[in-house]
Amino acid sequence: MTDLPIDFSETETPDAFDPLVEPPRILLLPGWQNSGPAHWQSRWEAVHGDQRVLQDDWEWPRRGDWMARLEEVLLADERPAVLVAHSLGCHLVAAWAAHTRQARRVVGALLVAPPDTEAEATPPQLHNWRPMVRKALPFPAIALISSDDPYCSVPRAEALAADWGAACLDLGPLGHLNGESGLGDWAEGRALVQSLAR
Repeated sequence: MTDLPIDFSETETPDAFDPLVEPPRILLLPGWQNSGPAHWQSRWEAVHGDQRVLQDDWEWPRRGDWMARLEEVLLADERPAVLVAHSLGCHLVAAWAAHTRQARRVVGALLVAPPDTEAEATPPQLHNWRPMVRKALPFPAIALISSDDPYCSVPRAEALAADWGAACLDLGPLGHLNGESGLGDWAEGRALVQSLAR
């Protein structure tokens, strides 16, 4: 892992948030190369007003930089958040949660199509995301996987979800659950986000 731009150990941990008093905001965490216009994350941003966490470098993502950016976005707003991650964004959630003292700002996470960054075919741009962080998440999480995801086998995806302490749902043969999967506004995924936001 690269050096972390932020010393996560020095940030204060706020009191627990009450989602009944302050509705959580939805933070979208795209994967490598960002999410294009046909991606359900982009549709949710347009339709529901969710906030995309923008990274400085989508092509050569550095784990420490991405973690620091997520920390900054969470610290910039006192409202609690639901993290909605796709692909490499799932590993961002796991890595950030393992180092932060701000985990109470998150009420839940939807982890969609986590890739296996330790696989032999992983592009060199993603090698610094090895080893995968597999520590249990300190908040509720749901992992959604596809039976024919080209970037992660079902057994590996199920093992990741188990290590993270996330409920795991296999949605069948839907590829990488991205723009090419034809999910549109993806009402089923949205319903799961709302269940985490309660």
